[in-house]
Amino acid sequence: MHLTKILFVCHGNICRSPMAEHVFRELARQAGAASRFAVSSAAVSTEEIWGGHGNPMDLRAQRVLRQHCIPYEPGEARQITAEDLAENDLVVLMDRGNLRGLRHLLGSLVDEAPKGRIRLLFADAEVSDPWYTGDFEKAYDDIERGCRALLAECLSR
Repeated sequence: MHLTKILFVCHGNICRSPMAEHVFRELARQAGAASRFAVSSAAVSTEEIWGGHGNPMDLRAQRVLRQHCIPYEPGEARQITAEDLAENDLVVLMDRGNLRGLRHLLGSLVDEAPKGRIRLLFADAEVSDPWYTGDFEKAYDDIERGCRALLAECLSR
């Protein structure tokens, strides 16, 4: 059985991408497919990384995960690397700004990646950034819906 490696990416790796990481992991567990996936998250920026260490997941994101009974660890923000791009089967971005940030950071590696490897969680919408909106529940709802669809897509392959 092939292990599918998925990396969720947002701007700072303290809200949306760690929420998606833990939501997807829990949905896969509930579907009896946890062993088929290796899931992680990263940022396109270094805004949440100080002195070589990343900030933990935003407390409001942690609260929403607890309210929805999603197991998690606060983790530590980290920036995506060229190795991440090469090692993951899917790099899933939360919005188009993240794609611009990824292109700025990794340049031609993004454009040279196999078709479909780098994608938005939603082809026709973006997950709004709760850091700015303050609406962590809406971000959770979008992420959960997107992760359900992504899991179904992965399991149908």
